[in-house]
Amino acid sequence: MSTDRPSAAGTTGAGTAGRASTAAGHRSSGHRADRLRTLRERSVAALHRQPLGAWLTGLAATLIYSVFSVTQWNTLESPSWDLGIFTQLAKAYAGFGTPIVPIKGEGFNLLGDHFHPLLVLLGPAYALAPSGLTILMVQNLLFGLSVVVIARTGMRLVSPVMGIAVGVAYALSWGLQSAVAAQFHEIAFAVPLLALSLEALLRRRMLPAVVWGGLLVFVKEDLGLTVMALGLVIAWRLRTAAGLWLSLWGALWLIASVRLILPALNATGQYDYSDRIDLGSMIADPGGAVVDLVSGTAKHETLLLLLVSGGFLFLRSSLTLVLLPTLLWRFASGQEGYWGPEWHYSAVLMPVLFLALLDGVLSLRRSRRSWVRAVALMGVPAAVAASLVLLPSQKFAVLAEPETYRQSERWDAAHRMMSLIPQASTVETGVVLMAYLVPETRVYWLGNLNPPPDYLIVDADDWSWGPVRPGNAEAHAEQRYPGSDYTLVFSEAGYQLVQRER
Repeated sequence: MSTDRPSAAGTTGAGTAGRASTAAGHRSSGHRADRLRTLRERSVAALHRQPLGAWLTGLAATLIYSVFSVTQWNTLESPSWDLGIFTQLAKAYAGFGTPIVPIKGEGFNLLGDHFHPLLVLLGPAYALAPSGLTILMVQNLLFGLSVVVIARTGMRLVSPVMGIAVGVAYALSWGLQSAVAAQFHEIAFAVPLLALSLEALLRRRMLPAVVWGGLLVFVKEDLGLTVMALGLVIAWRLRTAAGLWLSLWGALWLIASVRLILPALNATGQYDYSDRIDLGSMIADPGGAVVDLVSGTAKHETLLLLLVSGGFLFLRSSLTLVLLPTLLWRFASGQEGYWGPEWHYSAVLMPVLFLALLDGVLSLRRSRRSWVRAVALMGVPAAVAASLVLLPSQKFAVLAEPETYRQSERWDAAHRMMSLIPQASTVETGVVLMAYLVPETRVYWLGNLNPPPDYLIVDADDWSWGPVRPGNAEAHAEQRYPGSDYTLVFSEAGYQLVQRER
């Protein structure tokens, strides 16, 4: 008679297999623990390798930028409508929505204006602190991070003292000062990305140079041109085909964004900025186009500032080629506002300029001629001297004036007026109060054709009105929106607030 019981040999085999399995599990756990320990040790070592001086320089720069932004905020200074626009975008992303920006027009998708999907990163910051001031602080942090990268590169490749010096010169550069004063723009993300990519290039680290550079195409469509130039420089400097692929990546996204994505998301089905450069006339008269490219006082001022701020030695570096796309499209444009050093357009030039300066210094220091090496020693001090000499004429000069730190005399009146507007109401206003109103209301700009708003603000000091400002807000609102009846609910300190009767 047979029985269904395990044999002694079977029992022994099962026990051995179990012990082997347990031992293997212990070994696996041990390997995981070793890997985690190694990762932790490498992370700590990487932190220890970070130059403290670079981080302190970046922190100091961020504090200066933030002080400037807070003074702007407290004095109700709004140089353009862009802060209001990007605050609306951040509010939409914080609510996991499409970036619809009523300031640009009812139902206007801002991804149909410029291609900047990377701005989705503003959403979490805005969700934590819903305010236009938050958006300014994000930009200040990004600029401060780029200061860390520039100073760190100088400390590692030239010397600790020279690194901090070039970090200071970069932090106070006219391009960054103008961008901070112009308030938030999408290029805030491009500045540290360019710095990180070029730092990696100078340290001959191909992969991070390509990855950081590749992200630029998601900041703004014109940066596809910059990525193309960057890729060519990487290919030349590192002798790698990856640079050529990066150039192709930039070209593909430039074409896709301008020809496909932006027109598809734009209400008019076109790229709104295609008329800024008249390619037809440039092709028809190439000689005249070249002359026009370098004609104009504003263009000369920009070029002179670049030469002086970069200590001239940046011209020795091939990184200078990365400056050309931005300069070319700006100078080729018929929009004069692009030509000069004002606004935010030169911010993306600054990390390229100062890293090219460091590269030029390194190149000249390797010369066999003593006088060339002596010239190399003067590069960074010349850049620092230029930044200090230029400082009194730049935006941050106001930080030395006591009145800069005084809150606007209209601050209390403005906020008492805005507190009368219920949450989620629609409001039509000028530029100045847009960013302050966005967190609680749906804001329209007075220069567009808008649906009749629940509230309308007439600000006697808002430059949006031009030379003629309505004296009677009720009459203005009812004339602007025939058939609507508006009642004055606030009038003080040059502000008039009218409410639409239902």
